[in-house]
Amino acid sequence: MASNDGIGPGGLLVAFMAGAVAGAAIALLYAPASGEETRDYLERRARESREKAAEAARQGREAITRQRENLTTAFERAREGYQAAREKEQDA
Repeated sequence: MASNDGIGPGGLLVAFMAGAVAGAAIALLYAPASGEETRDYLERRARESREKAAEAARQGREAITRQRENLTTAFERAREGYQAAREKEQDA
């Protein structure tokens, strides 16, 4: 929601996770290591991915909150304008 490219927070999260999985798979194919090193690497990458996903989710929630506040403000202004016009019409 931060940009106007049509990708929402859910789509961004899915794209991020797909990229993380693809990157991990490529890394394993091109840099084979011992089982322990591979497990450590995968654990570290999984932790980083969780942290990034949590941050993306937080940003998505913030964007939704901002949009909700904007819509609430716009609705309140429209209602006030309607009420003012209605009162003006009744006074006339």
